[in-house]
Amino acid sequence: MRKILSSLAVAGLVLTLAACGSEEEVSVKSNVGATVGIALPTTKNARWNADGKAMVEQFQAMGYNVNLKFAENDTENQRKQVKAMIDEGDKLLVISAIDGGSLTGVLAEAAKKNVKVIAYDRLLTNTNDVSYQATFDNHQVGVLQGKVLVERLGVDTGKDGPFRVELFAGSATDVNAKSFYDGSMEVLKPYIESGQIVVPSGEIAFKKVTTKDYSDVLAQARMERLLKTYYKNRRVNAVLSPYDGMTIGIINGLKKNGYGQGNRPLPWTSGQDAEIPSVQSIIAGEQTETIFKDTRELAKVAVQMGNALLTGSKPIVNDTVSFDNGVKIVPTYLLYPVAVDETNYEGLLLKSGFYNEKQLKS
Repeated sequence: MRKILSSLAVAGLVLTLAACGSEEEVSVKSNVGATVGIALPTTKNARWNADGKAMVEQFQAMGYNVNLKFAENDTENQRKQVKAMIDEGDKLLVISAIDGGSLTGVLAEAAKKNVKVIAYDRLLTNTNDVSYQATFDNHQVGVLQGKVLVERLGVDTGKDGPFRVELFAGSATDVNAKSFYDGSMEVLKPYIESGQIVVPSGEIAFKKVTTKDYSDVLAQARMERLLKTYYKNRRVNAVLSPYDGMTIGIINGLKKNGYGQGNRPLPWTSGQDAEIPSVQSIIAGEQTETIFKDTRELAKVAVQMGNALLTGSKPIVNDTVSFDNGVKIVPTYLLYPVAVDETNYEGLLLKSGFYNEKQLKS
């Protein structure tokens, strides 16, 4: 844990933050400095609101103008938003792409105008026109998600099996979704091959288990379909989910089918982003675990990179080999995720100031 926290501390800059709200489209003007365009996927996921707010505050505190836009999971809308930022003269773009390969043309326009581009959390693919990336170790996110299911099931402790598990993955357009899935399968696949874990639906391949836009509604609908089709006379023991919003949808689907009552306990479930509803669900004994990715620290890294690019300096990176976007290796600063459950949420989320007790009790 000390190593993780140390890595996060090194990544951050000591900044004085100014208060700022987060809306679907926000233009924040300070008195001096260039304009930074920030393009994020959606306001519907709490984490993107937090990311946007943190970056706006930090860039503004350094004297930059900030133009923040959310595309509401519409790829074409995001392309238009990024083009508008370029046309309006923004000098730096920080982009978390809905579809990492959809912005090649507009990024070429940015390069012609010497506009630097930082990929934020999600790799921009099939383009030479991305300067750096700030992200988390998303393969490790998946590893942690797989490990929690194996540990809670007790697969390695001699408990009776086989254990029935269903797999969910994120949006196929998000390059990180495959990283989450691959990390989880690195842990789960040996047990599936040995027969200690079984997937009654047979839906195992990444393309079979993706969930458009990480939708809670689609995740719930698929969970209900799986239960009605493959679990009429048996119980699901665990569900792999890559994202908290999906996990809440999955749990709702399970509850509608009698889980969480009597002799049908809720299965073990994973998640990601430590969103408030999921942390509350963990405290209530429903969701099992989430993966905490401190967006404050990721924002600090992106701001550090952006400030370096805008002032003619070289950004700090710690990975120059791992992120091949199909055209180039993108220099990256990598942060590390942390697993959160009922035993450690207070220390990781409350004592760190990420949330306060009132937020988790609301």
